[in-house]
Amino acid sequence: MPVSRPNQQWWTARATLAQVGDRFARLLTSVPPQAMATREWTVAETGAHIASIALYYTAIMRQDGTPSPIPEVDAPIAAATVDTVADVNDLVLGFFPERDPAELAGRLRADIAEILRLTEGMNPATPIRWLGGAQVPLAGLFAHLINEMHVHGWDIAQVSRLPWRIPPREAALFFELFLIGMIKIDYGRLMDTGVPKRRGRIAVRFHSRYTTPVTLVLQDGRVTVEKFSVRPDLHLAFDPTTLNLMLFGRISRSRALFSGKIAAWGRRLWLLPPFMREVHLPDNARPRSHYA
Repeated sequence: MPVSRPNQQWWTARATLAQVGDRFARLLTSVPPQAMATREWTVAETGAHIASIALYYTAIMRQDGTPSPIPEVDAPIAAATVDTVADVNDLVLGFFPERDPAELAGRLRADIAEILRLTEGMNPATPIRWLGGAQVPLAGLFAHLINEMHVHGWDIAQVSRLPWRIPPREAALFFELFLIGMIKIDYGRLMDTGVPKRRGRIAVRFHSRYTTPVTLVLQDGRVTVEKFSVRPDLHLAFDPTTLNLMLFGRISRSRALFSGKIAAWGRRLWLLPPFMREVHLPDNARPRSHYA
């Protein structure tokens, strides 16, 4: 009997988490810790950011009432939106003082091993409460941590001029397991920005050779997933690596489009900018700039 796509993705996410965690740990210990990886964070602080996420996940994935490892940030995490996540990240770093790269690398490897142990036998679709009251499927949290290491590994590699690969099959896990998975369950207040919501409907069909085609519909300020749409307003074809780097501000939209790895077309193409303004992601630890 062939393995179903969700189960295949689950095992892929588990194997990828261990592999990328080891790659990130090795990169972290090969670069001067005081070099600036982002506009505001050193390499050491970037490593601490990743390690703090892995530590936090060892608690919330248990689903047994295990207390948060950093209880001081529980309330800000629950109230977070895409526009305040960077502030929450800075707050977490204040309660996570370790900055030695070797120690951080060891903790990261240990916590990833613990995550894999804790979740063995769990249903990958299990909803886990996350930032801003969102609920993310368990497999989606794996994809989120993988993406964090992909993106911040890219930051560190850019500074140090070291190679850092983000294979598109790995990058695709973020779109399919995390982003689509979260929207299907409940993204809470995460995309609330305080700006008046656009009225009406925008349907965007997303295509990639690494993901199942899916339509995101923005209707009066709320986003839903439609497996099929009779007439989407526009289509977006994407390379998952390029899309993730663009969504988190590592490359500009113009660079992504000119590269040919993201393409948009359709009968109402002008609706893409307002769609992206409302369906957007945190700026992910304040990158130094757009790399155009």
